[in-house]
Amino acid sequence: MIHLPLRRHLVGPIRLAFTLLGLPHTVWTSGVRPAISCPSSYPFPTSKTISADNTSYCRRHSTMPSSVGPHVKSRCPQYPGSNIKRLSVPDDKVDWTQKWPEYNPVSYTAPSVLNNPAWADPDIGSSPKFNTVDGAVDRTSFEGSYKVENGKPLNPCGRTGLAGRGLLGRWGPNHAADPIVTRWKVDVKGAKIHHSVSQKPVLQFVSIKRKDCGEWAIPGGMVDPGEQVSLTLQREFSEEALNSLSSSPAERAEIHQRITNLFKSSGFMVYKGYVDDPRNTDNSWMETVAVNFHDDLGNSVSELPLEAGDDAGQVQWVDLDSSFPLYANHSHFLEIIAKERKAHW
Repeated sequence: MIHLPLRRHLVGPIRLAFTLLGLPHTVWTSGVRPAISCPSSYPFPTSKTISADNTSYCRRHSTMPSSVGPHVKSRCPQYPGSNIKRLSVPDDKVDWTQKWPEYNPVSYTAPSVLNNPAWADPDIGSSPKFNTVDGAVDRTSFEGSYKVENGKPLNPCGRTGLAGRGLLGRWGPNHAADPIVTRWKVDVKGAKIHHSVSQKPVLQFVSIKRKDCGEWAIPGGMVDPGEQVSLTLQREFSEEALNSLSSSPAERAEIHQRITNLFKSSGFMVYKGYVDDPRNTDNSWMETVAVNFHDDLGNSVSELPLEAGDDAGQVQWVDLDSSFPLYANHSHFLEIIAKERKAHW
């Protein structure tokens, strides 16, 4: 795996260019609908275009009515993978600016995190440098500068009813990347297949079946320290959808070449920002970059055999269709892609 230093000392479009080095893109977010069930793990939508200079996700939602208040999933009563109960946080107390002197949530960090794996921070006594690139670890947030209180970062979207890190390895933002690889569905002659009702061409995307919950999802994973997001997108797709880690050297070389060629193409950014994830706490939270890479001619990744990696039970090409059930809000990401590429949904 190649690791390169990630530099984010610039702002605006230049910062975004560093985030997705070498990946031309279009920003789009309209059309995503909110989902408020706790098991989901993707963010509420915004009707605004996302860019490094726009109002943050949290500020955009700070005045939303209680029925669609900020980070609902981050306030699920029971923390996932544990018996820990969150302190109930009403919508009008989520914002840190709302005074709540009695607020004293339980602190919880999972044993798997406390065992000090390579992907996790040590205890807070290590004094991480927040709101900057701390050594190889990027502690900046897509939501802008976040507050630090008593040496601990505060969730930019407000209270969650739980302190500590929970299942997340990093204090502050935990950065992920979700590659969405698509192609046109074609017949034996290579002609695009159009849907019988919408009469629009049908897109297909690479989907994995998650081992933890059995649901179909978009492959993705965490950004390693010092790793550029563009490399994370390639790595996660190669490992989860093509099982490159178990391939022979010759097979890995071919996979690398085809993936590199595809991911050098124009990437369509579907989302970049805070994730309303049930693993979030007052001091640790998820953020993601979701990018669509399209194999327009079907002669790149489309010709590689799909094979599930360690984190996936199955992997296959799936038609983009609103009736296909997917994990969390992944279907909304695909709806955006279908609209962008004028495909059936």
